[in-house]
Amino acid sequence: MNRLLDSLFPTADNIPDTWRLEAPLEQRDYLVNGQLKRWDGPLATVRSPVWLKQADGEQQVVLGSAPLLDADTALTALDAAVQAYDKGRGAWPTMRVAERIQHVESFLARMREQRQAVVKLLMWEIGKNLKDSEKEFDRTCDYIVDTINALKDLDRRSSRFELEQGTLGQIRRAPLGVALCMGPYNYPLNETFTTLIPALIMGNTVVFKPAKFGVLLIRPLLEAFRDSFPPGVINVIYGRGRETVSALMASGLVDVFAFIGTHKAASDLKKLHPRPHRLRAALGLDAKNPGIVLPQVDLDNAVEEAVTGALSFNGQRCTALKILFVHEDVVEVFLDKFQRKLAALKPGMPWEPGVALTPLPEPGKVDYLDGLVADATAKGARVINEGGGQSRGSFFYPALLYPVNHEMRVYHEEQFGPLVPVVPYRDLQTVIDYVLDSDYGQQLSLFGNDPATIGSLVDTFANQVGRININAQCQRGPDTYPFNGRKNSAEGTLSVHDALRVFSIRTLVATKFQEANKALISEIIRNRQSSFLTTDYIF
Repeated sequence: MNRLLDSLFPTADNIPDTWRLEAPLEQRDYLVNGQLKRWDGPLATVRSPVWLKQADGEQQVVLGSAPLLDADTALTALDAAVQAYDKGRGAWPTMRVAERIQHVESFLARMREQRQAVVKLLMWEIGKNLKDSEKEFDRTCDYIVDTINALKDLDRRSSRFELEQGTLGQIRRAPLGVALCMGPYNYPLNETFTTLIPALIMGNTVVFKPAKFGVLLIRPLLEAFRDSFPPGVINVIYGRGRETVSALMASGLVDVFAFIGTHKAASDLKKLHPRPHRLRAALGLDAKNPGIVLPQVDLDNAVEEAVTGALSFNGQRCTALKILFVHEDVVEVFLDKFQRKLAALKPGMPWEPGVALTPLPEPGKVDYLDGLVADATAKGARVINEGGGQSRGSFFYPALLYPVNHEMRVYHEEQFGPLVPVVPYRDLQTVIDYVLDSDYGQQLSLFGNDPATIGSLVDTFANQVGRININAQCQRGPDTYPFNGRKNSAEGTLSVHDALRVFSIRTLVATKFQEANKALISEIIRNRQSSFLTTDYIF
């Protein structure tokens, strides 16, 4: 392990030309009211999780800098969004659906041109490997296409009139107002755009603040945002959330709050809004997803899914398996197979072929994980995989902890990193109680092949979590499936279809079914005198 860590970080000459950095990027641009504005104030230094070997030792790479906007500047972006919405009378919220779709398609075409630039920054900024960085970019583009198609389908169904009890009506979806969209650092493109794009395409105006890590990768898209949407429809700000976002929420002018992060941060921000009953929220929050391995089980599959579920992108996923309950009858064999699978995972730099384990972007993360390991080992657990828990700079080699119990911090805390706690159990009720008593309720995974047991557990957990995975790891996709959670794990449901509904409201135009009214409605539609009241069919 020492040799591995000694050779982990490269010299500058070892980096392939395709992925080599140019000079550090000093970004001072932000987007407000259709203009790229220059910020002449203080900047935040952007550091990479990648370190480079230098003559005097290993040094962390400085990628560049990003604007530290103040509250007043952030409020100019909010003002632009408010003016563009104009209490629902602006050009964007009153635009025909087909025209809004054209704007989003224009943005998508421009976005695709920046694939390599964004993928490169994903690797350098958050340490995501090349394969997963490319997947995140492509999946985001696919999500935009799917969202467009879903809106077309929704609009087609809404284009007809309904007649009920002598009342003629048309029900269509209308925007909610000004949306504030914030995404997470682990999926700074994909998960951000799963709220940003639906918010825009449904006619809301948006203030968008990129994630705290993964901030520079939005820069290649700023011109595309500027050129693809009318002024004020999309505004991009930077800075510390405590200063900028707090001011936005306290203004009371935000109508929709889309946030992916911790439940504490979400609660603190929501409390700042002076009219919380008027605030719609779409929140993806913490999770402590358990994997439950039953005694009757295909262990090879359980181990394969558990390793991937616990350690994909170093376990830095809200959907990661963060604690494993394994029955005593199979735990020894499970651990042996798990260790062998783990040992086969290749550590290295994000651009290296086949790399699965990469450095961690969050400052202080290695120390936090060290603390969890120290707490667990002091209370009876062992790191049972060779080299587990060893670190170098921003890199932490995964630690398989066993046996874990309720006295340990890692039993309760969401580690959000390459730490795999395994809890042996004899009585299944102890596992059930863990799920019932947990503050979180996003997902869980069941591994077993006894129909009676699996069926009973599905019924037990269906009212506890948003998704139950059988013989499979926890995950978000496919994006057409609902993504939500209970308790402190989420508010609202996101999917390609659900997100369109989250960022809109059903609005009814109705009249008595009388000849004069029928003639009036017919003339409005025939002469296209309303963008909302229409029977257009979008192909």
